[in-house]
Amino acid sequence: MKVLSGMLTSLLSLGLAGGAQAQADWPKGAITLVVPYAPGGYTDAVGRITARYLEGSLAVPVVVENRAGAGGIVGTHYVSRAKPDGHVLCVCSVGAVSVAPLAQKVQYDPLKDLAPISIVSTIPQTVIVRNGLPIRSVADLIAHAKANPGKLTYGSSGAAGLMHYSVALFQVRTGTQLTHVPYKGGAPATLAVVAGEVDLSFTNMTDALPQMEANTVRGIAVTSRERSPFAPSLPTLGEAGVQNLASETWNGIIAPAGTPEPILDRLAKVFAAMAKDEGVVKAMANVGATTVAITPAQYRQQIAQEMKQWSELVNEFKNSSK
Repeated sequence: MKVLSGMLTSLLSLGLAGGAQAQADWPKGAITLVVPYAPGGYTDAVGRITARYLEGSLAVPVVVENRAGAGGIVGTHYVSRAKPDGHVLCVCSVGAVSVAPLAQKVQYDPLKDLAPISIVSTIPQTVIVRNGLPIRSVADLIAHAKANPGKLTYGSSGAAGLMHYSVALFQVRTGTQLTHVPYKGGAPATLAVVAGEVDLSFTNMTDALPQMEANTVRGIAVTSRERSPFAPSLPTLGEAGVQNLASETWNGIIAPAGTPEPILDRLAKVFAAMAKDEGVVKAMANVGATTVAITPAQYRQQIAQEMKQWSELVNEFKNSSK
């Protein structure tokens, strides 16, 4: 019995030592922060703010690498297959993680192939329309869409992403029919509204605010449950009469599954500190975002809950489209 007890103690000590060594040896060099969207959008801005903070905290170069495509799926899949050593991380989003895997076939399982670390920012979507349309409210949008079924077009960051399915569910809730035009990110979709290529978009507030301030698009609502302090004059969809439709974009840092726990824990502590950093809070606010920090366990639980919620809503949309 004493021999067995000694062996167990030795194995436990080796495990603890191995974990401590993994943390002590990391990072060994530059970290790549993959942004699964085109440069210039909300996720790209969050990625660059995060990269600057990480460089200061970890004392190594942090390179932002844009891998856009398929509403964030391309970059997220790339990270899911990367070496799990803490040197490749994803600035992932709710669309590619919690929504897309339910709406189409992807080559990764969010709960098996990814290791969530922490959400770092949240932001509501903003409903914007091109200036040439006679639409100044959600009621106007619904009336115009019903009078012209299928003629209004909307841009999104890609098929099966949050931007796509937010509008899809808007159609279910309002009995309207709009035509989808996918782009490679929220920023290109927003610029498409500015250019008149599409009529509207449910885009990230980061992309919407500069255009609204420049009067190149018209903002008519936000998709969050509460009004945004960054655009307090815009009503929520609920206030505008569209019930049971609230969506908020998050960006979080995710590693490949199999990344050593000590590395994940160390990064989680870094992001907890980042959420309270005055410079980061100000930089995030400048793009309309709110800083957030949660534990890896809380993040994984949130993804699981979101997948359950979106599964029901995606099925509802698919059934309504038959």
